Amino acid sequence: MRILHKQQHLPPLEGPRLQPHPFRAAGAPPDEHEGAPLVAVARPERGSAAPGVTAPHREAPSGKDVGADVFELRQLGEEDFEEFEALLRYAFQVSTSEMARIGWSDMEMKQSKMPIFEASHVMGWFYKGHLASQIVIYPMEVNIQGEICKMGGVTGVATYPEYTGRGLIHTLIGKSLEYMRSQQQVVSYLCPYSIPLYRKHGWEIVSDKMTFTIKDTQLPKRHPVDGQIERVDIECEDLHRVYKYFALQQHGALIRGKLEWEEYWRWDSDDVMAAVYYSADGKPLGYVIYYIENEVFSVKEMVYLNQEAKDGIWNYISAHFSMITKVEGANYTGEAIAFQFEDSEIDETIQPYAMARIVDVQRFLEQYAFQFEDPKLALELEVSDKMAPWNNGIFHVSWREGRTFCEKVNTWSTGHRLSLDIKTLTTMLMGYKRPTYLYNNDRIDMDYHLLKTLETLIPSDKPYFSDYF
Repeated sequence: MRILHKQQHLPPLEGPRLQPHPFRAAGAPPDEHEGAPLVAVARPERGSAAPGVTAPHREAPSGKDVGADVFELRQLGEEDFEEFEALLRYAFQVSTSEMARIGWSDMEMKQSKMPIFEASHVMGWFYKGHLASQIVIYPMEVNIQGEICKMGGVTGVATYPEYTGRGLIHTLIGKSLEYMRSQQQVVSYLCPYSIPLYRKHGWEIVSDKMTFTIKDTQLPKRHPVDGQIERVDIECEDLHRVYKYFALQQHGALIRGKLEWEEYWRWDSDDVMAAVYYSADGKPLGYVIYYIENEVFSVKEMVYLNQEAKDGIWNYISAHFSMITKVEGANYTGEAIAFQFEDSEIDETIQPYAMARIVDVQRFLEQYAFQFEDPKLALELEVSDKMAPWNNGIFHVSWREGRTFCEKVNTWSTGHRLSLDIKTLTTMLMGYKRPTYLYNNDRIDMDYHLLKTLETLIPSDKPYFSDYF
């Protein structure tokens, strides 16, 4: 995690913002049999809904194409909300008993989804007037190398099992990319249930979720700090201030507003707590969100702006020594934490987390914060993108007067040429995989001498993304 050294008491967030969809899966594992329904058996994280029925993942075979006289593709309106909600319930296996278990009534669930439905762009296929398949594009913002960019969050992807194998989701994804481009959402994120499905459509892994387990005897010794930590209500504005400052500094992070925070807490139990670290002069510099159950201190998220706050938070966790046998948690920084402990023999696991794809290559490159600008340098990127034809072709990138210029051209004009697909371009510019790694794994076709230039141009920061929609 990047350590920040400048602190300020940030003002409260202003204005309403949008929240991700409460039905968090962006699709389910692909169907292994053409046209056959599949219900995923893997369970999502603690407190989240079950994964949904699969969306089709291959082109419709001959004779199974969507019939224009039977199927209709259109945007959903307010009058379609009941069918929208019913398909989500069916696909993501959200039963009345399950909602009651986590404290939700049927009416509360519907009321929680209406603002999301109204804020999102929801498209669907209708069969004989009834909703058969749908996709939700949620407008959000993310920090890409210091630039706040519009982002289209893909979620709520679902198809009734009797309509799989017809290419409905494939078409919806294509239309969604066209819509996101029209809204200048230059990048799209999703939390996948099928990595192969979304790789086929141009998304690629851009962040990891690391989990750790630390025995009580391995907890760090107390480090003296000038400030103090206080338990606060989860709606505490100081907690929001810390994250806002952090997200504006941290590459890859979601910019959370009021509704994003509501979604962040939505599926947690009432036992979840928060503690904020304050400096000696009262500035909030970090927080930990956690719960304690069965003698386990479980960390949902830990954010700190400097080393003092980090030490203060671990002092607080270690103070629970007599109450717990171990500490478990999630780490989204892209870096293992074992090295930070005196006893580094802790258990850590790593798994892919968020996926992303560049929606509009030309706009994305023009906004991207390259690490240096050289008016004598020009690169030409030949990009292939099966789902977004506007991204296919050669992009001439140059720098002058403090700006990046990107122009789509018909022919090569420089010796600095590289060819790659949209997935590789995304994961490289997002900083998840470095150019040398991608070159060595045959993901980039270029002359070897360009590697040093690419490595210098692209920032080394790894994306931080801890949200789930």
